[in-house]
Amino acid sequence: MAEKRILWLLWLFAGTAQALCPRWTPVRATEEIAQLQQQLRSWDQAYYRDGQTLIDDTLYDSLQQRLRQWQRCFQPAIAPDRSVWADNGTVDHPVAHTGVKKLPDKLAVAYWMQDKEALWVQPKVDGVAVTLVYRQGKLAALISRGDGLKGQSWLDKAAAIPAIPREIPDKSDELVLQGELFLTVTAHQQAKQGGVNARAQVAGALMRQTPSPLLAQLGVFIWAWPDGPKTMAMRQAALKQLGFGLASAWTQPVASEEDVARWRDRWFHAPLPFVTDGVVIHQDKRSTGKQWMPGSSEEIAAWKYNPPIVSSEVQSIDFPVGRTGKIAVVLNVAPVQLDDKTVRRVNLGSLARWQALDIVPGDQVVIGLAGQGIPRFEKVIWRVTQRNRPDAPNPEQYHSLSCFDNSPHCRKQFLSRLSWLSQKDVLDLPGIQRSTWQRLILHPDFLHLFSWLNMDIEQLSAVPGVTPQRARQLRHYFDRVQHQPFRRWVKALGVPLPSAALNALPDDDWDGLLARSAHDWQQLPGMGATLAEKVVNWLKDKQVRALIDFIQQRRASQQQAE
Repeated sequence: MAEKRILWLLWLFAGTAQALCPRWTPVRATEEIAQLQQQLRSWDQAYYRDGQTLIDDTLYDSLQQRLRQWQRCFQPAIAPDRSVWADNGTVDHPVAHTGVKKLPDKLAVAYWMQDKEALWVQPKVDGVAVTLVYRQGKLAALISRGDGLKGQSWLDKAAAIPAIPREIPDKSDELVLQGELFLTVTAHQQAKQGGVNARAQVAGALMRQTPSPLLAQLGVFIWAWPDGPKTMAMRQAALKQLGFGLASAWTQPVASEEDVARWRDRWFHAPLPFVTDGVVIHQDKRSTGKQWMPGSSEEIAAWKYNPPIVSSEVQSIDFPVGRTGKIAVVLNVAPVQLDDKTVRRVNLGSLARWQALDIVPGDQVVIGLAGQGIPRFEKVIWRVTQRNRPDAPNPEQYHSLSCFDNSPHCRKQFLSRLSWLSQKDVLDLPGIQRSTWQRLILHPDFLHLFSWLNMDIEQLSAVPGVTPQRARQLRHYFDRVQHQPFRRWVKALGVPLPSAALNALPDDDWDGLLARSAHDWQQLPGMGATLAEKVVNWLKDKQVRALIDFIQQRRASQQQAE
């Protein structure tokens, strides 16, 4: 358990470290906070007044968390932001809604569970929280959660919801239950179908002024009985007698975080009658209802599923240039967890797309996962008011015949060319990554794409970060590469040939390759007239010819030495 404590603290401090304050002037901070607050209130109005969800709950929560962070940074004396619409309830809850403590991962679950006994897990049903009040066995109130102390009366909607008994066998003066009104579904698999906007549909049906036919499709999942029977087993048995038997089938005892993880995974993939967004862990016994207060109760905790999308702040923007001169745009974002991956970079695509989207550092973007778990940009959900656009490369300066030389202007494309020729199916230079080339090109004799062929051990050792032992290893790889087949050198140079044409190439020397006419190139698979002409012109380029001459001279010197 000591190890778990240490890991928990590391997680806590890591989260704190990420919550850094932006480098804004007070004037800009006030403007940014006001703009985001205004947008959140607009979404609140659509949700609470009109029953419309204009933004995913996860994304809303992340933006509100960001706003609160800004307030802590620049307006510490002001109370943290919260929805004014959530505070517009007029009916008191007999017992406050406490909310649940959110746990980010299995380690946090283990830490929370320590020293607690008799724990139970339930699915975290994704719906709308309510209080049900029965007096002398008759339904007397149905109250929305609101701010946890006051909510709206939805009693007029109860008659249209068959899942809520109008009368129960218990004739106590007052019996209070807390639970979730949810959209009933058939064999819903969270892993495959996601949230299907279920919560918003429920909220919309309850908030409409006119009766909604959707009310008949609502179910109720009771997850709390303040001041009810002492143990979970007793509460579930009694709830079944009252007509609320659903939860008993979905309440399981757990003794460790592994047990919780197994049920969480099982319910994530199993067909369920409701939509879920995680699991909730309950203590067997709870404090008396008069002690319950809004906030995060330590007696109940939730471990939510990883959302299919997350939002993050753009911290900076890179413009990598590929070996053929194509310019890409990469967003560097504040680290976020998506599925089992920590995402720090998202490929946006082309310059034209970036310019159309108009993304700048400080903007909040939504990230999802494409096939094979690759982070994918989805959309912008918030734009900072001050638009500081980074300088992008000029696309006219980069093409398939640019940057064979080591110059500051060409550094990105030049490194991409070197990284390409290192690959196993090109010249196969094992262990020589982009970072290795970044060091080597600092040497004053590294002038062009194949200068490394002439670098001896002494020159390599003079490069910062390259030890004599590493220099000997590099020289060994450089010597060995001289014996690679001719087609690999053609590929390393970057001749724009499709794989089928390269594999069918009959030439085994540069003279034969250069003697080919456009007609000759068209005889190879995948080579049309336009591409054939392009290859002929490409091979006539002065830089290309100079590199070919260098390779030929180097090969001749190697053969003489052997």
